[in-house]
Amino acid sequence: MTSSHDADHTRPANDSEIVITRVFDAPRELVWQAWTRPEHIEQWFGPCGFSTRVEAHDFRVGGRWRYVMIGPDGNEYPSEGVFREIVPFERCVTTDGFGEGFEHPEGVALPEGIVTTETFEDLDGKTRVTVRISHPNAGERRKHEDMGIVEGFGSMLDCLAEHLEAMARS
Repeated sequence: MTSSHDADHTRPANDSEIVITRVFDAPRELVWQAWTRPEHIEQWFGPCGFSTRVEAHDFRVGGRWRYVMIGPDGNEYPSEGVFREIVPFERCVTTDGFGEGFEHPEGVALPEGIVTTETFEDLDGKTRVTVRISHPNAGERRKHEDMGIVEGFGSMLDCLAEHLEAMARS
C-alpha cells in the first residue's frame, strides 16, 4: 500500500489557501478510520520522526481537539481546534490553531484564523485526500508556508501511508 505523490501540492482557488492532495492505496473507510480515531492519529500525525499525544478528541460538531506533536529533540508543538463539520467518510472541517505552550522561534509570527477542510474521495478502492488550509488573507498563508507547512504536511502524509499499510496487514 503506497501513496501517490503526483499532486501533493496543488494550486489553490485563491491566494489565502494551501491545498495538499494525496492518493492512498487504501479504501476510504480505512483512511477515514486512521484520520479520525485517536489511537490511529497518535501513530502518524506529525512529520516523520515526531510522535504525537492526543490530549482531546471530541469528534462531533462543536467538539474540541488538541494534539501535541513531540519533536525528536523533545520539544512539544501543540495544536488545537474545534470540529465545525463532519460528514462521515467524506468531509471534516475544523478550526486549526497553535495551542498554548507552542514554542516558536523569537520574532516569528504564528499564522492565525486557520480553517482546515479535509475531503475523502473513493477512487475504486483507493482514496484521494484533499486538505484545503484556509487563512483569512495571503499574509497569514505566507506565515504558514514560511513555517514549512507544505513540507511538514507532506512528511505527515508519508507517515499516514505507512500506518495505513500496517493497518491493512493487521
